[in-house]
Amino acid sequence: QVQLVESGGGLVQAGGSLRLSCAATGSIFNINAMGWYRQAPGKQRELVAASTSGGKTNYADSVKGRFTISRDNAKNTVYLQMNSLKPEDTAVYYCNARIVPRYSDSYDLWGQGTQVTVSS
Repeated sequence: QVQLVESGGGLVQAGGSLRLSCAATGSIFNINAMGWYRQAPGKQRELVAASTSGGKTNYADSVKGRFTISRDNAKNTVYLQMNSLKPEDTAVYYCNARIVPRYSDSYDLWGQGTQVTVSS
């Protein structure tokens, strides 16, 4: 069974940096897109950044120029480098991956979420 294991959240002051990691573990045939979403209290979950297996990326306007998504396909791992953090970046960050099994349809998989708190 494939799982996504996240790490790297925490508490940081405004202007600081954090790096999130998400590793897909288990029996994996292939992974298409991988990305990061976030959900703040009382708000809907939103896309932060995503990367295709070929390295094409897209970002939410609110994080462009501050966050960088990267992937290590050999390790089935995606990273999110977050710089110049703002209090409005405070949220639970979720990893997402489009898992492609060898003999069945692809599906979306979510991590357990990691809290990022930015103090002013």
